[in-house]
Amino acid sequence: MILVWLILVPFLAGVLAWVSGRGSRAWPRWIALAGISLDLAMAIGIWAGAWRTGGPEAGRWLVEFDRPWIDSLGIRFHLGLDGLSLLLILLTGFLGIMSVACSWSEIQDRVDSFHFQLMWVLAAIVGVFLALDLFLFYFLWEMMLVPMYFLIGIWGHERRIYAAVKFFIFTQISGLLMLIAIVALYFVHGGASGVYTFDYGALLGAPLTASTGWWLMLGFFTAFAVKLPAVPVHTWLPDAHTEAPTAGSVVLASLLLKTGAYGLLRFVLPLFPEAAAAFAPAAIALGVAGVLYGAVLAFGQTDLKRMVAYTSVSHMGFVLMGAFAGTPLALQGAILQILCHGLSTGALFILVGALQERAHTRDLRRLGGLWPALPRMGGMAMFFALAAMGLPGLGNFVAEFLVLLGTWDVSPAATAVAAIGLIISTVYALWLVQAAFQGPERVATRMSDLGLREMTVVGALVLALVWLGVYPQPVIDTAAAAVATVAATMPGRAAR
Repeated sequence: MILVWLILVPFLAGVLAWVSGRGSRAWPRWIALAGISLDLAMAIGIWAGAWRTGGPEAGRWLVEFDRPWIDSLGIRFHLGLDGLSLLLILLTGFLGIMSVACSWSEIQDRVDSFHFQLMWVLAAIVGVFLALDLFLFYFLWEMMLVPMYFLIGIWGHERRIYAAVKFFIFTQISGLLMLIAIVALYFVHGGASGVYTFDYGALLGAPLTASTGWWLMLGFFTAFAVKLPAVPVHTWLPDAHTEAPTAGSVVLASLLLKTGAYGLLRFVLPLFPEAAAAFAPAAIALGVAGVLYGAVLAFGQTDLKRMVAYTSVSHMGFVLMGAFAGTPLALQGAILQILCHGLSTGALFILVGALQERAHTRDLRRLGGLWPALPRMGGMAMFFALAAMGLPGLGNFVAEFLVLLGTWDVSPAATAVAAIGLIISTVYALWLVQAAFQGPERVATRMSDLGLREMTVVGALVLALVWLGVYPQPVIDTAAAAVATVAATMPGRAAR
């Protein structure tokens, strides 16, 4: 039942936060913080228990929950946790705490409803990482959409309605394509075996013709590529990030995007190995395009939030490359990139939100010379900018190095071109710090530096990135069994 509680605890905390808001603005914040902290504690307990028993094993779930739901249609309430989903739930709990903490003073209107929406989307994200019935997975996938729409549309900035509607349209249409593919896979498998089921384990190895497998794979891939996001279906992301509140941006960049990466690793590659292998050159090319395009566009932005949003397009391009390269090294690098991008980009959005709260602008043309007044904020911004550009000693460097090393065996040309993105990332990272914190002072108002709460939040993110840069082995070991399982599905990749 612990897997069920991982989903229920944040959702129930959100409901309680909503109800408690009638009496005080403080109660919803503390209840939401306690709920997501309890979720993280349960995930850490599962992680510790796994290591006491020898760690995750390939092809096996650490914890599994399976009960009938709609038997007449072959739908079950089936949840499973392996090393990959465990790492992502740990990331969700950790950054969920950061999201509540960073919105502590920013959100003053309808505080109870805000924390209900925030806990709802976190519960749905956890459910997506656990669902092993494709109907249940789709249900939770769509559930993420509703609270995020409200977070952007109600608590966002000037063009929040436009951004929320655009986000809704992109993710809803791509989700419908995945639903068509899920239903088609259900009938194809049922027609061949006589057993109609949405169960993930049963659908692995379903007998598919080459053309059927190709079209079904594209249905899944489109939904996950939009959420990732991959070029050219990324255009909703900069608008959503720019208009979302700080916590919404953190959840979007650090967690919601990761559901797309998770979908590629959990569903696209294992369910459609032949089609995925045939599509791999095109997917790697899209990943390389994302790395370069996102980096170049990031350098061209004057809005700090929009700049950080485009860096996400660039960094998630490495995840797409690593996933479809399919070698163990590339897959390990992709998983590390998922984690490290979540930490570094989430931290940058937190800092941009704190800066906007003080300066009332994100426009780099109106900022500058802030380091003397905000030395702690400037130092933290420089650290996370260096992390985003892949400074050795930090987690992002290890992740991107492993992706490039693992992709080299599959496509040396794509690897060489993608490496140029690392050079461009240096340019936009240094430009971010220079334009906002160095040069002549343009903001005349007096501002307070990061306080204890904010330093605690960004300090925890600093420690996590340093740990992943210096000693990533526990994470690599946790993901090893899942990586071996995925690599085994890709023809000719497992031995590389």
